[in-house]
Amino acid sequence: MIHILCIETATTMCSVCITENDKVIACKELNNGFSHAENLHVFIEDVLKEANLTVKQISAVAVSKGPGSYTGLRIGVSSAKGLCYALQIPLLSIDTLQSMAYAAAQTKQDDILFCPMLDARRMEVYCAVYDNNLETIIPVKALVLDEKSVEVFNLNNPVCFFGDGMTKAKALLQSKGHTLFIEDIFPSSVSMAAIAFKKFTAKQFEDVAYFEPFYLKEFFTTAKKS
Repeated sequence: MIHILCIETATTMCSVCITENDKVIACKELNNGFSHAENLHVFIEDVLKEANLTVKQISAVAVSKGPGSYTGLRIGVSSAKGLCYALQIPLLSIDTLQSMAYAAAQTKQDDILFCPMLDARRMEVYCAVYDNNLETIIPVKALVLDEKSVEVFNLNNPVCFFGDGMTKAKALLQSKGHTLFIEDIFPSSVSMAAIAFKKFTAKQFEDVAYFEPFYLKEFFTTAKKS
Protein backbone atom coordinates (compact mmCIF):
# COMPACT_ATOMS: atom_id res chain seq x y z
CA MET A 1 0.00 0.00 0.00
CA ILE A 2 1.09 3.56 -0.75
CA HIS A 3 0.54 5.98 2.13
CA ILE A 4 0.73 9.69 1.29
CA LEU A 5 0.61 12.55 3.77
CA CYS A 6 -1.33 15.45 2.18
CA ILE A 7 -0.92 19.00 3.50
CA GLU A 8 -3.15 21.96 2.58
CA THR A 9 -2.27 25.40 4.02
CA ALA A 10 -2.76 27.71 1.03
CA THR A 11 -5.65 29.60 2.65
CA THR A 12 -7.14 29.96 6.14
CA MET A 13 -7.88 26.22 6.09
CA CYS A 14 -5.29 24.05 7.84
CA SER A 15 -5.96 20.55 6.53
CA VAL A 16 -3.98 17.31 6.78
CA CYS A 17 -4.88 13.79 5.71
CA ILE A 18 -3.34 10.36 5.21
CA THR A 19 -4.21 8.37 2.11
CA GLU A 20 -3.98 4.68 1.38
CA ASN A 21 -3.44 4.63 -2.37
CA ASP A 22 -6.09 7.16 -3.51
CA LYS A 23 -8.42 6.80 -0.50
CA VAL A 24 -8.40 9.00 2.60
CA ILE A 25 -8.05 6.98 5.81
CA ALA A 26 -7.54 9.83 8.32
CA CYS A 27 -8.13 13.56 8.19
CA LYS A 28 -8.04 16.59 10.44
CA GLU A 29 -8.74 20.16 9.39
CA LEU A 30 -9.67 23.50 10.86
CA ASN A 31 -10.71 26.75 9.21
CA ASN A 32 -9.88 29.20 11.98
CA GLY A 33 -7.78 31.90 10.39
CA PHE A 34 -4.08 31.55 9.74
CA SER A 35 -3.27 29.20 12.63
CA HIS A 36 -1.07 26.86 10.57
CA ALA A 37 2.10 27.40 12.58
CA GLU A 38 0.33 26.28 15.76
CA ASN A 39 -1.73 23.44 14.30
CA LEU A 40 0.03 21.83 11.34
CA HIS A 41 2.45 19.51 13.13
CA VAL A 42 -0.14 18.64 15.77
CA PHE A 43 -2.54 17.65 12.98
CA ILE A 44 0.16 15.53 11.32
CA GLU A 45 0.71 13.64 14.57
CA ASP A 46 -3.04 13.21 15.03
CA VAL A 47 -3.73 11.76 11.56
CA LEU A 48 -0.77 9.38 11.82
CA LYS A 49 -2.13 8.11 15.12
CA GLU A 50 -5.66 7.79 13.68
CA ALA A 51 -4.31 5.84 10.68
CA ASN A 52 -2.21 3.65 13.01
CA LEU A 53 0.97 4.55 11.14
CA THR A 54 4.37 5.87 12.09
CA VAL A 55 5.95 8.69 10.14
CA LYS A 56 8.48 6.20 8.73
CA GLN A 57 5.64 4.35 7.01
CA ILE A 58 4.76 7.37 4.86
CA SER A 59 5.58 6.80 1.17
CA ALA A 60 5.51 10.48 0.12
CA VAL A 61 4.34 13.93 1.15
CA ALA A 62 1.97 15.93 -1.05
CA VAL A 63 1.62 19.66 -0.48
CA SER A 64 -0.74 22.25 -1.92
CA LYS A 65 1.57 24.50 -3.94
CA GLY A 66 -0.66 27.54 -4.47
CA PRO A 67 -1.66 30.08 -5.42
CA GLY A 68 -2.75 31.35 -2.04
CA SER A 69 -1.50 33.00 1.12
CA TYR A 70 2.25 33.67 1.07
CA THR A 71 2.67 32.77 4.74
CA GLY A 72 0.39 29.74 4.58
CA LEU A 73 2.19 28.35 1.54
CA ARG A 74 5.60 28.89 3.14
CA ILE A 75 4.58 26.99 6.26
CA GLY A 76 3.08 24.06 4.37
CA VAL A 77 5.88 23.72 1.83
CA SER A 78 8.64 24.12 4.44
CA SER A 79 7.09 21.39 6.58
CA ALA A 80 6.62 19.06 3.60
CA LYS A 81 10.19 19.58 2.41
CA GLY A 82 11.57 19.00 5.90
CA LEU A 83 9.72 15.69 6.23
CA CYS A 84 10.76 14.52 2.76
CA TYR A 85 14.40 15.41 3.40
CA ALA A 86 14.51 13.73 6.79
CA LEU A 87 12.69 10.58 5.66
CA GLN A 88 14.25 10.47 2.17
CA ILE A 89 10.83 10.17 0.49
CA PRO A 90 9.36 11.92 -2.58
CA LEU A 91 7.71 15.34 -2.56
CA LEU A 92 4.54 15.86 -4.61
CA SER A 93 3.09 19.29 -5.39
CA ILE A 94 -0.63 19.72 -6.02
CA ASP A 95 -2.15 22.77 -7.70
CA THR A 96 -4.50 24.33 -5.15
CA LEU A 97 -7.13 25.36 -7.69
CA GLN A 98 -7.02 22.05 -9.53
CA SER A 99 -7.67 20.10 -6.33
CA MET A 100 -10.68 22.35 -5.64
CA ALA A 101 -11.93 21.63 -9.17
CA TYR A 102 -11.57 17.90 -8.48
CA ALA A 103 -13.88 18.23 -5.48
CA ALA A 104 -16.49 20.13 -7.50
CA ALA A 105 -16.31 17.79 -10.49
CA GLN A 106 -17.45 14.80 -8.43
CA THR A 107 -21.07 15.93 -8.40
CA LYS A 108 -21.64 17.64 -11.77
CA GLN A 109 -22.33 16.44 -15.32
CA ASP A 110 -19.72 16.17 -18.03
CA ASP A 111 -20.53 19.28 -20.07
CA ILE A 112 -19.87 21.74 -17.21
CA LEU A 113 -16.60 23.63 -16.74
CA PHE A 114 -15.23 24.35 -13.27
CA CYS A 115 -13.79 27.64 -12.04
CA PRO A 116 -12.31 27.72 -8.52
CA MET A 117 -11.78 31.23 -7.15
CA LEU A 118 -9.63 32.22 -4.20
CA ASP A 119 -9.83 35.67 -2.63
CA ALA A 120 -6.70 37.68 -3.44
CA ARG A 121 -7.89 40.81 -1.58
CA ARG A 122 -9.65 43.91 -2.87
CA MET A 123 -11.46 43.00 -6.11
CA GLU A 124 -8.91 40.42 -7.21
CA VAL A 125 -9.17 36.64 -7.29
CA TYR A 126 -6.91 33.74 -8.18
CA CYS A 127 -8.79 31.57 -10.64
CA ALA A 128 -8.57 29.01 -13.45
CA VAL A 129 -11.01 26.96 -15.50
CA TYR A 130 -10.92 23.16 -15.87
CA ASP A 131 -13.04 20.58 -17.63
CA ASN A 132 -14.45 17.47 -15.99
CA ASN A 133 -11.16 15.62 -16.54
CA LEU A 134 -9.21 18.43 -14.82
CA GLU A 135 -7.69 19.50 -18.12
CA THR A 136 -6.90 23.22 -18.14
CA ILE A 137 -9.21 25.42 -20.22
CA ILE A 138 -8.02 28.75 -18.79
CA PRO A 139 -4.68 28.67 -16.90
CA VAL A 140 -4.23 30.01 -13.40
CA LYS A 141 -4.31 33.81 -13.25
CA ALA A 142 -4.81 36.72 -10.89
CA LEU A 143 -7.95 38.44 -12.16
CA VAL A 144 -9.14 41.92 -11.16
CA LEU A 145 -12.91 41.68 -11.26
CA ASP A 146 -14.88 44.07 -13.44
CA GLU A 147 -17.46 43.80 -16.22
CA LYS A 148 -14.78 43.52 -18.89
CA SER A 149 -12.47 41.01 -17.16
CA VAL A 150 -15.24 38.46 -16.47
CA GLU A 151 -15.88 38.18 -20.20
CA VAL A 152 -13.08 35.61 -20.16
CA PHE A 153 -15.69 33.20 -18.77
CA ASN A 154 -17.95 33.52 -21.84
CA LEU A 155 -17.26 29.96 -22.94
CA ASN A 156 -19.23 27.41 -24.94
CA ASN A 157 -20.17 25.38 -21.86
CA PRO A 158 -21.80 26.44 -18.61
CA VAL A 159 -19.26 27.38 -15.93
CA CYS A 160 -19.55 26.40 -12.27
CA PHE A 161 -17.92 28.84 -9.82
CA PHE A 162 -16.87 28.14 -6.23
CA GLY A 163 -14.33 29.11 -3.58
CA ASP A 164 -14.05 32.04 -1.19
CA GLY A 165 -13.40 34.44 -4.08
CA MET A 166 -16.72 33.59 -5.69
CA THR A 167 -18.75 35.76 -3.32
CA LYS A 168 -17.40 39.08 -4.53
CA ALA A 169 -17.57 37.94 -8.16
CA LYS A 170 -21.10 36.55 -8.02
CA ALA A 171 -23.01 39.70 -9.01
CA LEU A 172 -20.82 40.23 -12.07
CA LEU A 173 -20.94 36.57 -13.06
CA GLN A 174 -24.72 36.17 -12.73
CA SER A 175 -25.26 38.75 -15.46
CA LYS A 176 -23.38 36.57 -17.94
CA GLY A 177 -25.78 33.62 -17.86
CA HIS A 178 -24.85 29.91 -18.10
CA THR A 179 -23.35 30.12 -14.62
CA LEU A 180 -23.68 27.84 -11.61
CA PHE A 181 -22.47 28.38 -8.05
CA ILE A 182 -21.40 26.01 -5.27
CA GLU A 183 -21.13 27.47 -1.79
CA ASP A 184 -19.16 24.82 0.13
CA ILE A 185 -16.03 24.03 -1.88
CA PHE A 186 -12.80 25.07 -0.15
CA PRO A 187 -9.15 23.94 -0.32
CA SER A 188 -8.84 20.65 1.54
CA SER A 189 -6.24 17.91 1.77
CA VAL A 190 -9.04 15.41 1.07
CA SER A 191 -9.44 16.65 -2.52
CA MET A 192 -5.69 16.23 -3.03
CA ALA A 193 -5.79 12.45 -2.48
CA ALA A 194 -6.59 11.12 -5.96
CA ILE A 195 -4.34 13.64 -7.72
CA ALA A 196 -1.46 12.88 -5.35
CA PHE A 197 -1.71 9.12 -5.92
CA LYS A 198 -1.81 9.61 -9.69
CA LYS A 199 1.31 11.78 -9.56
CA PHE A 200 3.04 9.28 -7.27
CA THR A 201 2.43 6.36 -9.60
CA ALA A 202 3.66 8.48 -12.53
CA LYS A 203 6.74 9.44 -10.46
CA GLN A 204 6.07 13.14 -10.93
CA PHE A 205 8.22 14.18 -7.99
CA GLU A 206 9.61 17.60 -7.09
CA ASP A 207 13.21 18.41 -6.26
CA VAL A 208 13.12 18.72 -2.48
CA ALA A 209 16.04 21.13 -2.38
CA TYR A 210 14.77 23.61 -4.97
CA PHE A 211 10.98 23.39 -4.99
CA GLU A 212 9.18 26.66 -4.19
CA PRO A 213 5.46 27.43 -3.83
CA PHE A 214 3.53 28.95 -6.73
CA TYR A 215 2.86 32.42 -5.36
CA LEU A 216 1.57 33.82 -8.68
CA LYS A 217 2.20 37.35 -7.42
CA GLU A 218 5.22 38.82 -5.70
CA PHE A 219 5.08 39.28 -1.95
CA PHE A 220 5.17 42.91 -0.84
CA THR A 221 5.74 44.32 2.61
CA THR A 222 5.28 47.86 3.84
CA ALA A 223 7.45 49.62 6.37
CA LYS A 224 5.88 50.11 9.78
CA LYS A 225 4.88 53.71 10.38
CA SER A 226 6.73 55.39 13.24
